[in-house]
Order: sequence, then C-alpha cells, then structure tokens
Amino acid sequence: MRVFITAGEASGDKLGAALMQGLKQLVPDVSFRGIGGERMQAEGLDSLFPMDEISIMGIAEILKEYKALKGRIRQTADAVIEERPDVLITIDLPEFSLRVNRLVKAVSDVRIVHYVAPTVWAWRPKRAQKMAAHVDQVLALLPFEPPYMQAAGIDCDFVGHPVVTDPQATEAEAQAFRAAHGIAGPMALMLPGSRRSEVSRLLPIFTDVAERLHKARPDLRIVVPAAGAVAQTVQAAVAEWPGAPLVISPKDDESGAQKRAAFRAADVALAASGTVSLELAAAGTPMVIAYDMSWLSRQIIGRMLLVDTVTLVNLVSDTRAIPEFIGQNCQPGPIAKALVQVLDAPDAQKQAMELTMQRLGQGGEFPGLRAARAVLDGIAGAATKN
Repeated sequence: MRVFITAGEASGDKLGAALMQGLKQLVPDVSFRGIGGERMQAEGLDSLFPMDEISIMGIAEILKEYKALKGRIRQTADAVIEERPDVLITIDLPEFSLRVNRLVKAVSDVRIVHYVAPTVWAWRPKRAQKMAAHVDQVLALLPFEPPYMQAAGIDCDFVGHPVVTDPQATEAEAQAFRAAHGIAGPMALMLPGSRRSEVSRLLPIFTDVAERLHKARPDLRIVVPAAGAVAQTVQAAVAEWPGAPLVISPKDDESGAQKRAAFRAADVALAASGTVSLELAAAGTPMVIAYDMSWLSRQIIGRMLLVDTVTLVNLVSDTRAIPEFIGQNCQPGPIAKALVQVLDAPDAQKQAMELTMQRLGQGGEFPGLRAARAVLDGIAGAATKN
C-alpha cells in the first residue's frame, strides 16, 4: 500500500506520525511519501521539502507568502499525480491542503482523506460543501464535528484526539523538575505558539505580560517550552524578560521529558490559541488563552465567526471555564490580571478539563490506530461501491 501524506506544522506532524504508526500496524507493507516534520520522518517519511515552509496562518500572512506557497502547492500536487498512491492524506492546514486536493482531484481519481475537520462550526460553514467536490473522507478530532461534514455529503469519522494518549509526567517528575531549576514558589508557563507568523506577533504581547506578572508576583518563575522551528526567536526574546525565566530548548529536550514535567509542575499557563490548550488540560494545568492576528485578518474573521469562544477546552466541555483574549482583546493588562486570578483560584477549570479528556476518547483505542482503521475502511468501502 502506497500512502502520500502531508502535514505543515507541529500538531499535524504529531497526528501524521501516529496515523503512520497505526497504518504500519494494520498494513505491514505500507510505504509513505509526502511532507512532514521530524516525527513523521522518524516513521519513514522522506519529506519533499521542509515542513515549516508551508506553516503560514492568517489571511494577510498568506497573501504575503502567496507566491512561494503557490509553488509548493503545485509541486506537491504534481508529486501526488505522478505517484498515484492508494490514498492521499492531507493533515490540517486547509490553506495548503485543500488547494492540493483540488488540483489532484481535477486530473485523477486518487482517494483523498483530510485529517482534521475544518472549523465550519466556527466560521465559513460553506467550506464543507466546497470540500465535497475533492475530498472523499474527513477524519475528525472533535466529537461534535461529523454531523457538519456529513450534512455536506462527505464521509466523516470521529477518531479521537491523540492528546488523550500522550504520556504525562508524574508528580515526582514534576517535583524533580522544580528542584533541578530551583523553583520553590509559583510557576507559570508561557507558550507563544509554534508558527513563525504567530510567534512574531505574540511575543511582544507575552513580553509585556511577563513584565506585569513580575511586578505583581515577584516570586513567580516563568518557564517557556520553545517549539523547534521558532526556538531561536523565542530564546532571544525571553532573554530580556525579568525574573530569570527558564527556556526549555527542544535541542536539550529531545525526548520531551522536560516539557512534560514543566506542564505538570506549572500552576498556570498563558498559551496561544490552538491544540496546546488540550495538552494543558491533559496535564491538568489551568490556563489563559491569548491570540492576535493582523488587522485585516481581525476584520474578516471577526465578521465571520459563529461561536463565542475559540478555545477547544471550552468548546468540547461546552463551558466557558477558560479565559481567552482574542484579536483586539489580546491586551497585556487584562491577560496578566486573568493569569493572577487563575493562579489564585485554579480549581475552577478542573471539571472542564476532565470532561474534555473524556469526550476526546480518553481510555479508548489509540487515536492513530483508530484513524488508520477509518482510512482503510474508507478505501474498502469505496472499492465495494465501484
């Protein structure tokens, strides 16, 4: 079995690697081509080009990089058409993935699976209908998503979220982390994202928040786990923060043990909007979510948004337990105030985080294997129909 699989950011690389593991377990002679990061490459993928070249988010940001992005879209589609795999699996990153899918479907009958349902429940609901012309199946991470896709005529399977099976640090490992770094008082995580565009926009805001927190709580120690693609940028910015913040470099933490220990040890976290909120929930770490974008993106997305929260823990648990500061509300003063409030009353978020993990499939089949089984079932079902 030949699989062409693409991902464009850290979360997609993680999903792709888990799916590849599942496929290898079910189909021993499977082979892979495509685009991915270190995790997918470790599972046997030879990436066409560096994954971070297509990791662009935001309307203005995409327009700025459009020429280069368009070239990579064409290159990827041509590679799929030439390869004629048994299935093309595109992971998240709809600005890239769905354009590749459209080009491939226009000239071939390659079966296309898109992993991670587009957020049609949040904005641009007509995307589901547009996808139906060039996507055969969608794998959903969130339990409430399949009906939206099925209504548009696309097969959709809820396969669980891999965060529920991620290894978690023990309390002993968390305490060992604190002891190793001399952290006796309260500890806060700062997580400004993994994409270059979002990190460059959020770091000035997070810097201001760090300064305000240091004034309000001088005993608070800040820890920053830096993502690989933006590690140098983050380290340079954090070096100017007060209170001797600790940066966890991916080069010094290849196993992720330090990051997991930091998540468990932290009393509160400030994080960019995205799947990191689920990682924090899995670790039981109370949080505040913040995100900003360009002025143009704010105007367009703000007018199209259909929900009153973008934080996944809030959405999956059907609560609004996690404070969030998005777009024009992403201001250092209110963010710092909310962090102090959560630090002083952390238990308010506990029930929402536990409910989120249950609804995402905690205790069930490994999501990568479940996703692989859904892909194979879809291929078999299509063959039967034909």
